[in-house]
Amino acid sequence: MAKVDAAYDEAIRLRDAGNLQGAADKLREILTTDSEHVLTHSALAVMMQKLNQFDDAIAHAVKVTELEPADPFSFTQLSVIYQRCGKIQEAEDAMARARTMQMAAGGH
Repeated sequence: MAKVDAAYDEAIRLRDAGNLQGAADKLREILTTDSEHVLTHSALAVMMQKLNQFDDAIAHAVKVTELEPADPFSFTQLSVIYQRCGKIQEAEDAMARARTMQMAAGGH
């Protein structure tokens, strides 16, 4: 796991330096080792959206919801990614799911 964490940290440093493509490439390397690393899929969803690779962005955001199906934040992120990729109905559906989960858990 330390290797995955180090690679993830390197990807974030690349992102922070403005090298989104390099960061995305580093994150993809992580998935060859740990295909279910949630933080990697979450970060890739955002980076792919910023790189206008909308299908990849959505695929990674969906994967987060599959890996963390009980986490309302997973669906909130999916909603944001859908919205930024121009898929408004899908964004509204994902946000509704997040809200339903939050209310079921006693949130507001």
